[in-house]
Amino acid sequence: MPTWDPAQYLRHADHRTRAFADLLARVPEPQAQPDRPLRIADLGCGPGNSTRLLTERWPGAHITGYDHSEAMLTRARADLADTGADFTHADLRTWTPDEPYDLIASNATLQWVPGHQHRLAEWAAALTPGGTLAFQVPGNFDAPSHALMRRLAASEGPWRKRLDGVLRGADAVLDPAGYLPYLAGPGRTTDLWETTYLHLLTGPDAVLDWVTGTGLRPVLDALADDPAARTAFTDAYRDLLRKAYPATEDGTTPFPFRRVFAVTTMPATGAGQEVH
Repeated sequence: MPTWDPAQYLRHADHRTRAFADLLARVPEPQAQPDRPLRIADLGCGPGNSTRLLTERWPGAHITGYDHSEAMLTRARADLADTGADFTHADLRTWTPDEPYDLIASNATLQWVPGHQHRLAEWAAALTPGGTLAFQVPGNFDAPSHALMRRLAASEGPWRKRLDGVLRGADAVLDPAGYLPYLAGPGRTTDLWETTYLHLLTGPDAVLDWVTGTGLRPVLDALADDPAARTAFTDAYRDLLRKAYPATEDGTTPFPFRRVFAVTTMPATGAGQEVH
């Protein structure tokens, strides 16, 4: 897993959080539990921007944010100290629910977990009757922002050997239909879709600034002890991004960003499957 800079990540917090708000709009209300508050897990909570939305929708719930990065967890604990949410370290490659959950949600995290689709059945099995598993992942690994990074990493340069195998390919996530076999089941309601947002970014080299908080992190880590190679790669990548994502006359940079969404809800009673 890469190292994370919460401040850099949050520079585009509004755009990054929008998809999670759209995801939650398709999540049904969990069944109220007479003997306990709702139990919600936020997988890959980062600095807490997604957890904040969960606390606002379900203020009385017991919400836990899980993340691999201590820097992100520290920021989340500080920013959400007023919410009652708690935050704990977890590696989603091995994380197993320790109790039933009414909602397990994840915002732009599972793309970092190789083979994450094989974990979905285990997580869904931990849901209460009527509980929901909901996640969204970037579906833009074929976009110039990623394709140019991979091409540059494989080109001749002082970084080539250091970056071999570091970057994820286009198969880091599945298409919506690809997730269906891992989510559908008797009595479940499964909702799968994709959306391409057109983010209008501001500031100089806005797309580079965006990926510096996310997709570029593995490169920055791999070249951390070679500042010259790190600078050379970043400068070359910046020039490629300027051509691929030119700024408009008003100074904004259009940044198309495809995302894949999945919501599956366990049956409360009865059987049968409904797929939208």
